[in-house]
Amino acid sequence: MAAKHKISIIYTGGTLGMRPSEKGYAPARDLDGLLRERLPELASGALPEYEITEYEEPLESSNATPQHWYDLADRIRNADDGFDGFVVVHGTDTLAYTSSALSFLLSGFGRPVVVTGSQIPLIEVRNDAGGNLIGAMQAIATGRLSDVSVCFGRFLLRGNRSTKVNATELDAFVSPNLPPVAEIGTDFQFNELNVLPPPPEILSAPPSYRDCNIAVLRIFPGMPEGLLDAIVGAGAAGIVLRCYGVGTAPTADEGFLAALQRACEAGVVVVAVSQCLEGRVTLDRYAAGSALADVGVVSGYDMTTEAAFTKLHALFALGLDADRVAGLMQENLRGELTAG
Repeated sequence: MAAKHKISIIYTGGTLGMRPSEKGYAPARDLDGLLRERLPELASGALPEYEITEYEEPLESSNATPQHWYDLADRIRNADDGFDGFVVVHGTDTLAYTSSALSFLLSGFGRPVVVTGSQIPLIEVRNDAGGNLIGAMQAIATGRLSDVSVCFGRFLLRGNRSTKVNATELDAFVSPNLPPVAEIGTDFQFNELNVLPPPPEILSAPPSYRDCNIAVLRIFPGMPEGLLDAIVGAGAAGIVLRCYGVGTAPTADEGFLAALQRACEAGVVVVAVSQCLEGRVTLDRYAAGSALADVGVVSGYDMTTEAAFTKLHALFALGLDADRVAGLMQENLRGELTAG
């Protein structure tokens, strides 16, 4: 049954296809040739048929920009209707940003997109690249997917719930506040409760790229108010504010709180997420959180930083005003948060 599926493998770059160079592993072209050399099982008939398209210049994912997400989404959306799904081979450093962005940019697309990569290049004798790529292809062949997922190590994760938590281990990605879509062992064990909401009307027309200025700011003790003013002065449309715990910040610092209020009054959408890997922002739990809400900060609930950042970008790219964006940031559009 799996062999009847046809998959488009889009090679953007990343460790999976890298080769050694004088300065360490570097992006390399010709993934197709590498797969034929290192993974002959792809041609065995036991896996779906596939076609590979490659970026002309393989991307080191640390150099990825928002333009990359929109171009990739366009490439997928405009692909041949004969493909049952898409595997995106991507570098791990910004993989969670790309998978989160694609979940918003491909809302309602209907065909599965699985983003994967590796910690060790396929060219090495011992690697995780082959298993991750084959796992991504087999996940599509199950017929159980219709959205954006991440396949890495032992898990299949929702794309906009994933985050990288380990620089060297092979299970490098987790979904902190949502069970995996599936656990990968001798078979795929799907979580029946991991259900997406229906595609929202607001994302029915995919946004086109625009230069939206979104910042991420981690709260730290003694943070100067001028830092916030500088971000606003640089033209930020939105700020993902990485707060302590359930959404607290140094609100006893009148200068900091005043700077935050100036940002909100200037029309900057400030979204609070937690620095903690697990848990959710509840701004009314403590007075230090309520003070943030009082000046206009909105809760990001249990969104990852990557999901909040890319969601802000996609909403502003739609041309929505700040009030509408702030409201939608608190709604569950593509399974990225648990409200309430």
